[in-house]
Amino acid sequence: MSTRPGKPGPATPAPGKLALPELLQMKARGEKIVMVTAYDAPGARLADAAGIDLILVGDTAAMVVLGHDSTVPVTMDEMLFLTRSVARAAKRPLIIGDMPFGTYEASDDDAVHNAVRFVKEGGADVVKLEGAGPSLSRVRAISGAGIGVMGHIGLTPQSATVLGGFKAQGRTAEQARQLYEDALALERAGCFALVLEAVPPPVAERVTEAVTVPTIGIGAGAATDGQVLVYHDLLGLYEGRAPRFVKRYADLATEIRGALQRYAADVREHRFPEEQHTYSIPDEELAEFEAELAAEQVQR
Repeated sequence: MSTRPGKPGPATPAPGKLALPELLQMKARGEKIVMVTAYDAPGARLADAAGIDLILVGDTAAMVVLGHDSTVPVTMDEMLFLTRSVARAAKRPLIIGDMPFGTYEASDDDAVHNAVRFVKEGGADVVKLEGAGPSLSRVRAISGAGIGVMGHIGLTPQSATVLGGFKAQGRTAEQARQLYEDALALERAGCFALVLEAVPPPVAERVTEAVTVPTIGIGAGAATDGQVLVYHDLLGLYEGRAPRFVKRYADLATEIRGALQRYAADVREHRFPEEQHTYSIPDEELAEFEAELAAEQVQR
């Protein structure tokens, strides 16, 4: 089954689940698409309850969940574990498995094999991969296998070293033109949507106008068809240096740290647990228990 833009994925969507054709309809109506990353069941459940449209189980898990300095070290097995957790909890959002570094670069066969694993083992609806160029063949192969593919251009973290670090892309006329052409090529290859990361807004706007599939921006201005932020960044849970495009909607790290400190102090000062946090035993049962212990001590 093909997953060219506007076609559904390999399985019939569950009742109430967002389907790929709806994303095209949202773009046509000018209705913004909301995407966040999530890495576990509680995060996915809350995102679903908040009305989020797309959940990306991102390879950013390497940094915000697993403690690495980049996205590169995360493994396929780790990504599948996280994706299963998200897929079990989120009902309406489309679940996107982010293909980690090393799982699609070598060949089309590798790409299809690992994309199938995301769907069969991870419960993902579709997958995402980075770049154009060689990735165009991968997109064609995966979509030809009946799995939807979201593209990702601009700043591609898996290849940040080649790009000169975590820097904005498309800031020269040559780079902007290449990004524009890459977007068109990815759409032709079969991508149902494109992430544009760290791209000047005027460039992102021209790309969004040129392609018929939705664009999801992160650090690409307001003209894209939707936006994505990393869960831990927007909630203030990740305390490293945040990119300039991040808006923090909460400071949960401070709240959580304070709660843990209060808990530790209560334990050390004998304020926790209180009676309300414990369970009772009937007096007669306690008396019988203590009598048995006393009899055992006498026998010893």
